[in-house]
Amino acid sequence: MSLYLKDTLRWKLLFYSLASATITAGTLYAADFLVALLLQSSIRAPFAYVINHIGSLPVFIVAGIGLYIASFFLLIRGTLRRLESLHHSLQRMEEGSFEELAASRSADEIGRIQEMIGRLGGQLSRDLKRITAGLQEIADGNFDRPIETADASGELAEVAHSINAMAAKLNRSILDERNAEKTKNDLITGVSHDLRTPLTSILGFLEVINQDRYRDEVELRHYTDIAYHKAISLKKLIEDLFEFTRINNGMPLNIVGLDLVGFMRQLAEEFVPQLKQAGMTCRIEADDEALIVSADGDLLVRSFGNLISNAIRYGRKSPYVDISVHRSGEEAIIAIANYGDPIPERDLPFIFDRFYRVERSRSQETGGTGLGLAITKSIIEVHGGTIDVSSRKDKTVFTTRLPL
Repeated sequence: MSLYLKDTLRWKLLFYSLASATITAGTLYAADFLVALLLQSSIRAPFAYVINHIGSLPVFIVAGIGLYIASFFLLIRGTLRRLESLHHSLQRMEEGSFEELAASRSADEIGRIQEMIGRLGGQLSRDLKRITAGLQEIADGNFDRPIETADASGELAEVAHSINAMAAKLNRSILDERNAEKTKNDLITGVSHDLRTPLTSILGFLEVINQDRYRDEVELRHYTDIAYHKAISLKKLIEDLFEFTRINNGMPLNIVGLDLVGFMRQLAEEFVPQLKQAGMTCRIEADDEALIVSADGDLLVRSFGNLISNAIRYGRKSPYVDISVHRSGEEAIIAIANYGDPIPERDLPFIFDRFYRVERSRSQETGGTGLGLAITKSIIEVHGGTIDVSSRKDKTVFTTRLPL
């Protein structure tokens, strides 16, 4: 406590005042003694004149005030220099120069202020250098190098966080744009391949017919039948491609309240002819209560119809297609299972990709257009739901979750 009091500015000023007063008193006392000696000497006339006409007291008062002021300013000249240095430091900070000040050797108020300003200037300088470096990285296109904010604080830390968030958002936008460009290129490549294959086949058969290179009418009808079915496949591909593009471009939805239990039962009834032709039966397990979802009925028919159609196509080894509809929390879960050949594990991550077929030959006889599951996933996602697939040796299940 005593050390703190000794080092505070107020105590220093008090000490300087007392020291100045002491110096002034001592000087006046010595001057009084000296004047008394001079009055007894041969040069006493000037001093006697001042004493007789002005008086010794006024002279001593004026001299004392002057001596006190002079000695006080001499004693505080170090403090004044420190204040001047502090003033220049603040001016440099005002001009934008935040270099750290030299540490003060004094523990008084000025020393502590100088130390605080020094720390502040150093912190501001380091933060601004980091922000400048970060902005330069962004300018160079390096959006994955955030500004370090571990030891930053205050508003500059918020600025750094905002710059990092901006860089991350800009990086995501650029990646999304690149992915969109890649998606477009992949789509063009896939469309070109899938359009060229049936079209080449159609043109080949039509060329044979046009050049009369068939043996008889039976062969002619055979060629025209193949060309016709290839044209049907081409038409279906174009329709699927149009629907996929329309859904992913934010088509307006006709949202109504649908009871999923009744909806899936009715949809299964519509597939009875296909099931009978395949020698299969659809079994439905559903909750007794209605599960109402807000959805576009036509789009859900397209989505779940595609899943049931695939279950019939690929599950012919078993006599059953199983559908379950139940509630789990705030979700409706619809599972459609078939018991045919499993989907290879290597293909599961890509099963919902457009133009992806498990069959490596990309045969449209078994693989369809390659857009069916991609359309199904897009429809489910625009309704705020999710879809996934699991496949093991004897069972493949497509599970859809829709919010209630």
